Amino acid sequence: MNNKDNVNVITLKGRFVSAPKLNTTKAGVPVTSFAIEVNRRNGKKSDYFTIVCWNENAEYVCNKYTEGAEIVVDGEMQTHRHPDKHGNNVTWYEVVADHVLLFADKKYIAPTNAPVIPEQTDISAL
Repeated sequence: MNNKDNVNVITLKGRFVSAPKLNTTKAGVPVTSFAIEVNRRNGKKSDYFTIVCWNENAEYVCNKYTEGAEIVVDGEMQTHRHPDKHGNNVTWYEVVADHVLLFADKKYIAPTNAPVIPEQTDISAL
C-alpha cells in the first residue's frame, strides 16, 4: 500500500453536549469547537469527541443549534501533541469537520434572527 491509499476520514453521529459558541481568529475567520456524545454500537456506553468547524460551517452550527441537537459530522481526525507544565507529552484528538448535517428538532433549535437555511442541509455546498 502506498501513501495515496491511506485516507483519514471519520463520520460521527451524535448530540451536542453543550451549545456551540462562535469565535473568530485574529484574521477574522469564524471557528467553533464543541463536544458531541456518540453512543457505541451496543448502546451501553458513549464516547465524546471534540469537533472543530470553520467558516460557514461554524456560523451555521452556532446560529442554528444548541445543546442536545443531533448532528452528523464528516471530516478528519487530527492529533495534537504538546508538553504539559511538567514536561510530559500530552496528546489530544479532534475531528475537523468538512461537512455537517444537522437534524431538525424544534426543541433544540436555537432562537436566532439568522437567515433560515433548510434543515438537514450539507452546508459545505453553500
